[in-house]
Amino acid sequence: MNVFSFKIITVLDIFRTLPGILGNIDAAEDVRRALVFAAWRRIAGDGLVEHAVPVSLEDGVLSIAVASVGWQRNLRDLCGQMVFKVNAVLGMHAVSAIELTIDEAAVLNGRKTSSASGIDFEVEAAKQISPELSRAADSIEDDALRRQFLVAAGKCLVRRERSNK
Repeated sequence: MNVFSFKIITVLDIFRTLPGILGNIDAAEDVRRALVFAAWRRIAGDGLVEHAVPVSLEDGVLSIAVASVGWQRNLRDLCGQMVFKVNAVLGMHAVSAIELTIDEAAVLNGRKTSSASGIDFEVEAAKQISPELSRAADSIEDDALRRQFLVAAGKCLVRRERSNK
């Protein structure tokens, strides 16, 4: 047995931990949306997210904006598999269907939002962490995992605030 032991935290571990605390947060729908969007990006991979981005989640229907009719046609047959994969990554049934809409502007905007990682964005995200959200995150024992959750939740709240303007 090695003297040193390391706990490897994977993205999958993060996704599976978060649904358990959603019930303790008033902004649970916003956090659920952020988790589903992150799960989508994870299962879609870098190549697909350039052409298809999540835009909304309402009543279990995940709306994905695609760049063209061709992308819509290509993805239509994969929607069932993608629903299964998103729910599997999350460890909960959050998505019941995927709706594909052609919206090149939303795809371009989604690319900008997902690559926005400047310091101003990070500072804005940190300001969004409410005491209630912080208390809910306290149930996550692993410090690194708790920080990642709070950053993800803060970014989600910033994006929501920006989209409401």
